[in-house]
Amino acid sequence: MIQQVHPRNPGGAAEGLALPKGPLDLADLTAAPRFGLKGPGSTDWLIGHGAALPEVNRLADWQGMRLLRLGREDLLLLAEGAGEALDRTLESWRAHPGPRGWSAWREEGWAWFRLSGPAQDEAMARLCAVDLRPTIFPGDRIAQTRICGVEAVVLRGGRGFDILFDITLTAHLIGRVAAATHDLCQREVEP
Repeated sequence: MIQQVHPRNPGGAAEGLALPKGPLDLADLTAAPRFGLKGPGSTDWLIGHGAALPEVNRLADWQGMRLLRLGREDLLLLAEGAGEALDRTLESWRAHPGPRGWSAWREEGWAWFRLSGPAQDEAMARLCAVDLRPTIFPGDRIAQTRICGVEAVVLRGGRGFDILFDITLTAHLIGRVAAATHDLCQREVEP
């Protein structure tokens, strides 16, 4: 088995960068299991395996995983805490002889971070032009937008905002969130 090197691993481009903590917490979930499925046959294959597909830019729960529908035939399974379910799904997908789409390499090409904390909504208003307040952006929605100048997929979960983006921009995103955290902390101590 090949050991993946993520940007924050030793030798990675973001090695040694501290993740912000405080009014904003940034967690790196890049090593968490996920699988992107794209192309003709993707949706039919998932439906054939019991998935109730959400509309485009919506998400649903399926077999303990979050199923994101990014396009008509562009899907992503986030398997945080459900690695065994994802392994079974991948085994079935690989063995399927008919049309089933192809791997979109989301587990290798995208970083996965979670932004949480008491200032998460205020920070997201600064970092993203899309209105992500809970009344406008409920938990079953997906935004394909830009955060910190980086194209990203954003969803709101029970533990904060999950942000999926090009893995090569990890250091940039960490730096921008750290700057926002610093600004929020400075405002809290000003008289």
